[in-house]
Amino acid sequence: MTKVNETELGDDFSYILRLAESDIDGLRPIAQGLTSINGVGQRTAVQICRMANIDGAKLGGHLNEEEQDRIRSTIDEYAINVPWWLVNRQRDLQSNEDAHIIGTEVKLTRNDDVSRLAAIKTYRGIRHRSGHKVRGQRLRSNGRSGSTLGVQRKK
Repeated sequence: MTKVNETELGDDFSYILRLAESDIDGLRPIAQGLTSINGVGQRTAVQICRMANIDGAKLGGHLNEEEQDRIRSTIDEYAINVPWWLVNRQRDLQSNEDAHIIGTEVKLTRNDDVSRLAAIKTYRGIRHRSGHKVRGQRLRSNGRSGSTLGVQRKK
């Protein structure tokens, strides 16, 4: 990232933007800054910028109020305007609809899913609760935590 001189930024530059209950660094390009919102990755951020007709390379601090409002409304309507394969919550169990969850909803939904799996005593739920690997990874030699294990030499 290039070092930006403060005199080049101008008087109306905002160092922190508040979008979707998250703080976004104004010194980063807006397409990169949107990734600091939980539930928004690089592909989603670029798509949001395209849908809002904003240059993704523009610094976030240079966005005016109208552009920020366009981004806010695009984030709110994102799940409606994109194909089903571009959202992060496809066919939700309760509503059976495609949704794109962001912010604190991501953690809450994940905790609900894990607790549901543990309540019905599925293999994945039990592995989550016991703190083991969930998706079939190797346990014998990888993912160790705690003190280091090794081979001891004979004396």
